[in-house]
This record gives sequence, C-alpha cells and structure tokens, in this order.
Amino acid sequence: MNNPFGRLPELPIVIPFGILIFALMLWRLRASGRLSVPRALVAAALAVYAAGVAANTVFPIYLRLPSTGEKWTPGLALRPFYDYEVGDAVTNMIVFFPAGILIALVLARPTWLKMLACITAASLAIEFIQLAMQALANGGHIADVNDVIFNVLGGLIGYGVLRAMMLSRWCSRIVDRFRWAEPSASPDPAGG
Repeated sequence: MNNPFGRLPELPIVIPFGILIFALMLWRLRASGRLSVPRALVAAALAVYAAGVAANTVFPIYLRLPSTGEKWTPGLALRPFYDYEVGDAVTNMIVFFPAGILIALVLARPTWLKMLACITAASLAIEFIQLAMQALANGGHIADVNDVIFNVLGGLIGYGVLRAMMLSRWCSRIVDRFRWAEPSASPDPAGG
C-alpha cells in the first residue's frame, strides 16, 4: 500500500493505550477492594472508549507532508459557532454521550458541576493534544472551541440520561452494581 505522507498507523498505538488504561483501572479497583465483574466491565468500556476517542481525535498523524512551499501552521478555531457544521456538532455530542455515563459511574459522588468539570477537562485535553500534534507531528485535526462546546453538551446529556435512569428503583439497583462508589454515595436524584 502506498503511503506518500507517511501516515502513522493508529492501532499499534491506541490498542496498547487502551490496555494500559484497563490495567490501571483494574489495579485501582483491586487496591480499593471494589473489584467486581460489573465494575471491571465499566473499566473495559472506559478503556475501549478512550482508545477509540484517541484513534479518532488525535490521528491521523503524518510523518511527512507534501512540499507546498508554505510553512505548516497549526489550525486553531476560537470563534464559537462560526463555520461549524450541524453534522459535526451532532457527531461530537454523540461521541461524548457515553463519557457522561462512564465518568459518572467512576466518580464517588457525581454532581452536575463535577461532571461539567470532568467532561470539559477531557474535551480540552483532546483539543490541546490535537494542537500539539499539529505543531509537533503534522496532526490532521484542527483544535476547535466548537468541539469543546458540543462535547460538553453531549457528555452532560449522557449524565442526564443516567440520572433519569436512577429515578427508577429497578434501574437504580442495576446501575449501583456498576458504580465504583458504594450505593450510599449515589447522587441525589432531585439535585446534586
């Protein structure tokens, strides 16, 4: 296969990344005495999710670019809602929807403010990594404030769905099996 730009393959990097995350989360669960099959499934879902997000947001990375005579400058979009497509907004919300559920399952006492902070931090980290990859390794993505806005919105919608599920005793009992905190640390369905 011809690879004129020297595109760095994603799988040899993101698969070990996902395995490392999974191993660290299992170690954390075991060290805290909370290791169970449902919690290990959350760790596996988070590891696969993180690897997938890395594969689709950090890559492609090019080892060489075609010579155009112009200097490569990293792309950075800081104007909210300017030149941003609805399809991109929906995609970013869908991609971060699971983050709102998975992060809430891992946090001891998730609240709207904690979730906002965690999801915003994760989204900003992705955008900063994209910017760094552009500057250092010819990354193929533009760091965009709109991505952060719609990632956060999608993550908060995911958290809202989880909270709505927790209003049902039946769902709450099932979800509590997957939460990393003890059931008594469940969020207050009315507030938080």
